[in-house]
This record gives sequence, structure tokens and C-alpha cells, in this order.
Amino acid sequence: MTGGTNVTPPHQSIVVNNQLLSRRDMLACQVWLCIASAIQSVPGHAPTTIFAPQGTPAQSIFGLSMLVMAIVVGIFVVVGGLLLYALLRFRSRPFSADAAQEPPQVYGSNQIELSWTVVPVLIVVILFLATTRVIFSTEKAPKPAQALDVTVIGHQFWWEYRYPKLGIVTANELHVPVSDPNHPTPTYLTMSSADTDHSFWVPRLAGKMDLIPNKVNTMWIDPQAAGLYLGQCAQYCGTQHAKMLLRVYADSPAAYAAWIAQQQKPAITAFADPNAAAGQAVFQHNACISCHTVAGTVATGRFGPDLTHVGSRDTIASGSVPNTAANIRAFVDNPAHFKPGALMPPMHLNDHDLDLVTAYLTSLK
Repeated sequence: MTGGTNVTPPHQSIVVNNQLLSRRDMLACQVWLCIASAIQSVPGHAPTTIFAPQGTPAQSIFGLSMLVMAIVVGIFVVVGGLLLYALLRFRSRPFSADAAQEPPQVYGSNQIELSWTVVPVLIVVILFLATTRVIFSTEKAPKPAQALDVTVIGHQFWWEYRYPKLGIVTANELHVPVSDPNHPTPTYLTMSSADTDHSFWVPRLAGKMDLIPNKVNTMWIDPQAAGLYLGQCAQYCGTQHAKMLLRVYADSPAAYAAWIAQQQKPAITAFADPNAAAGQAVFQHNACISCHTVAGTVATGRFGPDLTHVGSRDTIASGSVPNTAANIRAFVDNPAHFKPGALMPPMHLNDHDLDLVTAYLTSLK
């Protein structure tokens, strides 16, 4: 959203996405966002920072940020220095001979007034031109023929990724190839939202891009080093906004080809574990198939994440929980255990059926 800031008095509440939210709820969301960013910055995780860019758009943003920082630091030094000089040079001297006299009064200076008008205008013009250059160089970059196309759909509170040319649908973990600067293979993301406003932001790869219902936005990323890049939904979208995390895997050509081959396979139907086979029957005889898809089976729901290869993912619940059998079991039993406010209802399965469904889901590699 753009425009002015609406200030809500402490005693009032506001409505977001048909939910009544108090100032305390908004503060709690901000705290969760800070905690999520801190968790993603611990050793073993790729930090969500703009100061280690690994993509062309992020490098342009980093250069612009350094220019802005240099200018504002210069302004701070000049203004702070003049203030310090004035405080010391013209401080009160009680025992001075002219302490009781009023200092000379200056009622105007054309030079000073001209300088504090012209200099800020020049600074604004420089920042405007620099920002415009970065925007146009990013938005108007020609699309190479070998670029990868991915459709990104934001949901409350997870990400859907579709690879239209490859016939792949997955969720929450985006896999893209590393882009060699000598032979660029960028990934173009075509974005929209299924419900409310979201914002896709992976700081080390590119800037923010809003996902808005009934509107299509496009951005591109070109990670230049293999690895995991973390991000965050940057637009408040509801109760679990802070746990709507982003995970972008930049794979080497060989690893990316292997991932594609795995994802293009139908779901496993011949199970070595009899519990997994029994779990498939439980899964298909419950409401699971109304919301989730498992390719090659009767499960064709589109409301929730595609589970065809859910067992191959590193996390569940939009990147907020490691993908382990215990966590899958707890999430199926009651999603609010990990994500209060999640739209998936508790399944109310008995312990035996929970174990079977867990065995089935973990087998979907």
C-alpha cells in the first residue's frame, strides 16, 4: 500500500483481511517478524540481508543503498558538526564581561537561505535520478530466450510455485538454476495472489514485489552462487504473516536437472512400507483430497499446497518447521500447533490413522 500513514489510537482496533486486529495484535506480528528474521540469520542459515547480494537486481539495489547511506551520513556529519560548533562556540559564559549583553541578532542571510534550499533540492534530484536508473535497468532488462518461467501465487499463508513449461507444481520451496554471468539464465517470476496482498522479498536476490489479487506483476532473479536464499512475505497478510517464509534454492545445473526429473515423476503408488499404503487409503477417505493434490491419485484439491513430493522438501508450514515425521504428524493433527490462525482445520484423526497418514506423507519423495 502507498500513500499516507493511518495512525490508530491505542484504544481502537483495525480490520485487516476481515479480521479485527488491535494494536497489540499488530505489535505481536512485528515481534514475530523480527524473531523469524533473527532465526534465519543464525549460523547454518543464509542471512536475510541486502549487504551480501548474489543477484543482479540485488547488486543494483545494494549500490543505490550505499549511495543513499553515503549522502545521509554526510548530512549527519555536517549538521551534527555545525550543531556541535554552535553549542561550543556560543555557549553561555556566566563570568564573561559581556555575559549580560544580548548577542547580535541576525534577521536573514541570502547566502544561508539559498544554500539550505539549493543543496537539498540537488540531493533529491540525485537520489531521484539514481533510483530511476536502478528501476529502469531492472524492469526493462531484456528477457533471454533461455530464461526459466515460474508462476508464483501467494496464499494465506503459503507460496505456490508452478513451472508451466515443465509441468511441475510445488509449494513453499522454490528451486531455480544458478545463473552464469557469462551465459545468463535468469528466472522470471509471474506473480499474483489468490486471496489478499502479499509481497515476495528475498533480499540477497532482488527487491520486493507485491502479489495482488486480480493483478499480475513480474520480477526476475539470477542467483550467481549455489545455495539457499531466505526471504519473507513483506506485506502484512493476516495472522500468520510472520511465518510465511521464503526459501529459494539456487541449484547447480546437475542438481537442478535432477530436481526436475524427480518432480516430474508421479507420486509413489507402490509402497515398501505397508503403513504408507494404509495411510494412502486413510488420506483418500478423508477431507484431505478436497484441498490437496497428489499427482496420479484421486487427490486433486487446489485449495492447499500440492503434496505430490512433500516428503522431499526440507520444511513444512511455509518454511517455518523442519520436515520431520513428528512435525508432519503434529501439523496434520492440529495445524494451529505450529501456525495459529492457519486456514487448514484440525483433522481429528485417531492416533492409529495419524501414524498411517504420517507414514504416507513422508514416503512422497
